[in-house]
Parts: sequence; structure tokens; C-alpha cells
Amino acid sequence: MEWFIDKWQVIDSLSPFLMKGLWLTFKVSMVSIILGSILGSVLGIVKTLKWSIPRALVGGYVHLFRGTPYLVQIYIIYFVLPSLDVTWLKFDSYTAAIVSLSLYTASYVTAIVESAIRAVPRGQEEAARSCGMSKAQALYHIILPQAFKLTVPPMASIYVIVIKSTAVLSVIGISELTRQGETAILRMPGDTMFIYLLIAILYFVYCYPMLKFAGWAESKVKANGGNAVL
Repeated sequence: MEWFIDKWQVIDSLSPFLMKGLWLTFKVSMVSIILGSILGSVLGIVKTLKWSIPRALVGGYVHLFRGTPYLVQIYIIYFVLPSLDVTWLKFDSYTAAIVSLSLYTASYVTAIVESAIRAVPRGQEEAARSCGMSKAQALYHIILPQAFKLTVPPMASIYVIVIKSTAVLSVIGISELTRQGETAILRMPGDTMFIYLLIAILYFVYCYPMLKFAGWAESKVKANGGNAVL
């Protein structure tokens, strides 16, 4: 009983700081997910068009950001780019976090959107064109509505990865959940393992609804042959 009382006092003492870190984690991850999804969706569409130079540029971007660790990316954006002495590349820590995480998210979203568009049977576009639609109209009215339904399950999984990646932001001084926990450990070194357990539980509570949604969306898509109305 004494152990439980002691741990409850630790929770009570740290909860304001951990909740503050969780809230910052939520804000950074949600803004990055929204911006990254918008950018990735546009680039994913571009990747399916017959524009060789833009396709090559987008392909290089995707390979670069998916093929390098996020930790390296955040270091480059926060420490290296400002050294170029270009004013608009000098980010504070919060902006660097948003920019880096948005670009990281967009690289995965681009690949998902491209694959989903290519998964739509080519006959759909041909049928739309035969009805008098332009290529842009066929893409907007026929292809994209079907493709975006297919993106929901993998997109939700990527969002969970993005949320967990916010733990890396502590290296540039962002006081997100992990950073707050590490600060707490300096004050209570005897409860190191317990504090890390609390951090893990809070990440799980944040990510679990997204994981459940991903599973539900995937089952709906499969049950309806890839054409579920989500």
C-alpha cells in the first residue's frame, strides 16, 4: 500500500508537467499531420501525371525524406539551414519542428496517394473520358474519390508513426511529452522507470484511437472491395 501511495504522489506531482507536454505533442503532431497530408496529397497527384521533371523532383524528395532518419532531418533543418545565412531558413525550435515533421509526413503521404491513384482501375478514367469529361474532370470526380478511400488505413498508420516521432523533438528543446518526462527524471531520479512508464502510457492513450480507427477503416475497405464509404 505504501508503494501505491508513493507512486500516486509522483503522478500527482508530475501530472501538470506531463499534461503540458502531451498538449504540446498534440499541437505539433496535429498541425504537422494536416500540413503534411495536404502537401503529400498534392505531390502524390503530381507523381501520377505525365510531367517528367516534376515527377522526378517529387520522386527525389520522397526518397530523400523516407530514406534518411528523422533525427538527421530535424538537425539539418534546425542547425544546418540557419548557417546558410538565408533569413527565411532561420527557424525557431517550434517552427523547425512543424516544418521538419510536415515534410517527413508528406513524404509518406505522397507515396500512399500515388499508390492509391494507381490502384484505381484504368477503365474508370477511360469511361469518364468517353462520357466527355476532360482528364482533370475525370481525376477530380472519378479517380480521386475512389483513391482517397483506399488511403485511409495506411494513412492512419503513418499518423501514429508521426505522433511517436515527436519524441525526437526534445533534441531541439521542444518541451513535448518526452522532454517533460526527462526533466522530471532529473528531479526524481529514483522513479526513472516509473516516469518512463507514465510517458509510454500517455503516448499509448494518444495513439490508441488512431490505431483503432486504422483497423476499422481497413476492415470497411476490405469488406466493400476497396470502395467503402468511410
